[in-house]
Amino acid sequence: MSNANVEQVKLDSNGLFEPLASDLSGSDAFLSDAGKILIKFHGSYEQSDRDKRGQAKDYSFMIRSKLPGGKLTAAQYLVHDEIASKFGNETLRITTRQGIQFHGVIKGELRETIRALNHALVTTFGACGDVVRNVMCCPAPTTDTQRLRVQQVADALSLATLPTTRAYHQIWLDGEALVQDEHDKLYGKTYLPRKFKVGIAYAGDNCVDVFTNDAGLIALFDEQSQLTGFNVVAGGGMGITHNDDKTFARLADLVGFVEPDQALEVIQAIVTVHRDFGDRTNRKHARLKYVLHEWGVEKFISELQSRLSFALQAARPMPAFRVDDHLGWHALDSGTLFLGLPIDSGRIADRGTQRLRSGIKHIVQKHNLSVRLTPQQNIILADIKPDDRADIEAALTEYGITRVDTITGLRRSALACPALPTCGLAITEAERAMPHLIEDIEGALEETGLIQEPIVMRVTGCPNGCARPYSAELAFVGRSLNKYVIYLGGNAVGTRLARPFKDVVPIDKLAPTMKLIFADYKLHRTTSEAFGDYCNRVGFEALAALIP
Repeated sequence: MSNANVEQVKLDSNGLFEPLASDLSGSDAFLSDAGKILIKFHGSYEQSDRDKRGQAKDYSFMIRSKLPGGKLTAAQYLVHDEIASKFGNETLRITTRQGIQFHGVIKGELRETIRALNHALVTTFGACGDVVRNVMCCPAPTTDTQRLRVQQVADALSLATLPTTRAYHQIWLDGEALVQDEHDKLYGKTYLPRKFKVGIAYAGDNCVDVFTNDAGLIALFDEQSQLTGFNVVAGGGMGITHNDDKTFARLADLVGFVEPDQALEVIQAIVTVHRDFGDRTNRKHARLKYVLHEWGVEKFISELQSRLSFALQAARPMPAFRVDDHLGWHALDSGTLFLGLPIDSGRIADRGTQRLRSGIKHIVQKHNLSVRLTPQQNIILADIKPDDRADIEAALTEYGITRVDTITGLRRSALACPALPTCGLAITEAERAMPHLIEDIEGALEETGLIQEPIVMRVTGCPNGCARPYSAELAFVGRSLNKYVIYLGGNAVGTRLARPFKDVVPIDKLAPTMKLIFADYKLHRTTSEAFGDYCNRVGFEALAALIP
């Protein structure tokens, strides 16, 4: 559907209501073109099984929970697990934005699925669509009041940026006749030109990849660990289109500092800049990053200031970033523990002797543990009593669940998007290719004596960047069937972009190509030099000369 038609669908929808409501009551297994657009705002995508090409389309729906900071109670997690069996494909998938996705839900069970989530006080509204998506925040459980306050900002931002239309409740929950939708003060009648992503990081810990977001907050603390406020960033984004130089990945710029009670207003003001100046004629060029690129930071700050009730302060100095993935056992001052478990590509499933889904359900249910989802697609089990640790360790062994101390640094940080067969945008494989691909790359590292090197690797099935490939040290981005673009040179802390190194590389040539570069890295890196730093220092011309 053309850009103009998408804008018209939003305008004519009476607040995201029609024709979606009518489509859902129809007997067809699919939605109208307009319905496909509107259902995204409600947290779902229509999909078909692309493994069945040449056959009648097998329609189903992906549903995504919106979970600010990736937080769930034990009861909420268990509802998700139940839905995976009752309505989904027996798996849960943790997203790179701290949500949970169900795949394989049929149209006739959409309402029941979304109602079950809402009864557990979980919404899907705004998890997709041209609105503010799930608000990310450092997931590490804490009892520190200042850090709890940061998590509260994430919750408040999520509520403050929900569309005000009653369509979601009337379609999925109430079933009442729709009243004429009122004007949404934040979004207007046509919402945003494209999606809008927000993340909140802690100074010194960029586990949320804050600079890849349209807008972000970086919490700053004084020497007494008191929250002083937030540095504000704007203009990040990952998605590109192959062979279109007008599209590119971009890291956000620092644009100022705000007091803690000014955080909501500044993010909402940035949203309105995107609403008013984002490109509504070309959805591939419709993200806030292009406004920053074309205006420059100073003009953007000036426009932002005109929309604020307070004076935006200059950004304040911050410590150097690192990334804490929060895996393994951790003790809190309160006396409780939390445990971070690595999840390959975020897929919680029972496969053979590795009964990951059953094991997590058992542990959460038995010990009434709250859950956190991480931006690295992993899971944290929280509120663990020290006396329960031995029992949980025994359960991990019984169910064959992987611990972080048994995996390589490469596997620890690797991300992949779902791609085929469900994603309609996927050009080639990502999640399904990852097990073999990561084994091949690990083999190349082992042969060059670098198996313990913690290289940040990400794989996506298309250039839209859902697994944040363009901020990784090494990334493989889908180019055509079983072929990828190799990106190199980002860094482990998400403050430098990777660049395209080699185009149209067959999947079976990725590891052999990287083995040649790893061998040179082993010989010529400086002391403790990270792989991404080495790639940038040596230069791509010299790296290309290593490849026959």
